[in-house]
Amino acid sequence: MMKKMFTVLLTLTVLFSVTLLGSGKVALRLAHFGMQGDPGYDAAEAFKKEVEEKSGGAITIQIYPNNELGNPPEIIEQTKLGAIDASLVTQGSLDKYSKKFALLVTPFAFRSYEHAYKVQDGPFYEWTKNDLEAQNMHLVGSWDYGFRNLTNSKRPVKVPDDVKGLKIRTPPEIQQLAAMEALGANVQQISFTELVPALKQHTVDGQENPLTTIYTNKLWEVDQKYLSITHHVYQSLNLVFSKATWDKLSPEHKAIIETASKNAGQGMRDVVKNAEAKYIKLLEEKGIQTEYPDIEEFAKRMGPAYKKMAEYVGSQALLDEFLKMVEDAK
Repeated sequence: MMKKMFTVLLTLTVLFSVTLLGSGKVALRLAHFGMQGDPGYDAAEAFKKEVEEKSGGAITIQIYPNNELGNPPEIIEQTKLGAIDASLVTQGSLDKYSKKFALLVTPFAFRSYEHAYKVQDGPFYEWTKNDLEAQNMHLVGSWDYGFRNLTNSKRPVKVPDDVKGLKIRTPPEIQQLAAMEALGANVQQISFTELVPALKQHTVDGQENPLTTIYTNKLWEVDQKYLSITHHVYQSLNLVFSKATWDKLSPEHKAIIETASKNAGQGMRDVVKNAEAKYIKLLEEKGIQTEYPDIEEFAKRMGPAYKKMAEYVGSQALLDEFLKMVEDAK
């Protein structure tokens, strides 16, 4: 019954969006998972402001943050169907439509933000953009989400062996699962909405996320005592439009949106990259102990993870092609 009701509501939403787009002005619905205080939330607001100002009010954007219209897999599916005009999602949501997106999150592929940007904005974008077009979506551009780091309630993680036996929560994405299992963790894949309860109830000992997420969700309040700056995977937010919506926009409106996306993305990148030291300090003020392990030692343990990555994308050749992009961009 609930599934039937959702289908009806989804159909009505699609029709409503199309009506708005044909009324002389363009009213867009943008959904994402960021909560207030998150850099992604602020970047979305900056994007909205620039688009509305530059279009002279011809384009208006209604933003639905903090999973108001569903979790990331749900909002990207609604974007594909045209029920939502645009969404901001990480590669973990996009790789359901093109396995290539999974490869950007290959464990320990990047050693710096600049390295990740160079690959993502250049060869990786050209490699993947048509894949989403074939799935009725249009990739406007990539913003940022940051490197993920490890926290736990049990002990400092200074060397790879310190991870062994820890019960670590990861999202339902192969990259983080593979990385943590390669280090000997007992991994449990739990949705983000259940993360805090799982930590509070000690269902898991720890988790991994960007520093901004660790801070804005106050994970020190659920017994996360130890932070290790592992930078084990890099992720970004991606601005994806429904192709049905994108194809209705005028060239002028598309140009405004593309420029605003680039500006919002650069602003978010600056915040995420430059705020790491600030967030570490804020977390330490809350009593969290920080460790700076030798990342190369962790990277050496990733053989099993890379094997799982190749299996997940269905081709060792695809993984090798991506790793060549990474190497060429160093």
